[in-house]
Amino acid sequence: MTELDTDDVRRVVELALAEDLRYGPDATTAATVPEDAKALAEIVPRATGTVAGVPVALAVFDAVLGGKYEVLAARKDGSRLVAGEPALVVRGSVRGLLTAERTALNLLCHLSGIATTTAAWVSEVDGTGCAIRDSRKTLPGLRLLQKYAVRCGGGVNHRMGLGDAVLIKDNHVVAAGSVTAALAAAREHAAGLPCEVEVDTLDQLSEALAAGADEVLLDNFTPEACAEAVRVRDEVSPKTRLEASGGLKLENARAYAESGVDFLAVGALTHSSPALDLGMDLH
Repeated sequence: MTELDTDDVRRVVELALAEDLRYGPDATTAATVPEDAKALAEIVPRATGTVAGVPVALAVFDAVLGGKYEVLAARKDGSRLVAGEPALVVRGSVRGLLTAERTALNLLCHLSGIATTTAAWVSEVDGTGCAIRDSRKTLPGLRLLQKYAVRCGGGVNHRMGLGDAVLIKDNHVVAAGSVTAALAAAREHAAGLPCEVEVDTLDQLSEALAAGADEVLLDNFTPEACAEAVRVRDEVSPKTRLEASGGLKLENARAYAESGVDFLAVGALTHSSPALDLGMDLH
């Protein structure tokens, strides 16, 4: 999987800690914990899942403890976690560990939740050749981390922003006048970028294929309609990739994947995945 963007991790961690400490240092910890106290801290999952964000949690400890701690064990992002088996074990200042605890867990639980959900979708379509892909339905400021978590779960990323690919949706088609006109305009103004077109009907699909779309997003097609779209694509433009979107649920994912489409677009990976429950225990 592509590595984390360390500058982005640093930015997110700094913002999160600034939010937690904007009213002053950790008053509870300062009042109850001796300054020289040290302890072992285990971050342990309460449920089975896929881990993502261990380096992010460590970046929080780096920021709070100034790197003055030991990492005794750390699971690799993308690996499977079993309830009760530590994902991360560190030793250091109790004051620092407790100050960092919530920020580290917030990020680790959220990212691991995305990876766990993604892994479930990937498992559901295993063997079909169809990939699970995310969208731009991400939390502001967390996109790169959330998309990294998708990769940890075995999914693949769609465009990262508005400028790295063209995605012509229904409103763009209305503005341009037709699918063909929108694609022509995109080719002229965004030469070199991959072009994907959203379609609602098989007629629009045929138009997009004839106009040379690199990818076509099949919006709210049934699995049966997706299979027909694949048949049309294979006859007209075999190299064009097809993506199903809308109405997708884990329970129907395999039916869509078996239609022959290349991708399932699952915005819920980043906007609706429940956090994986992890906690930190001191010893």
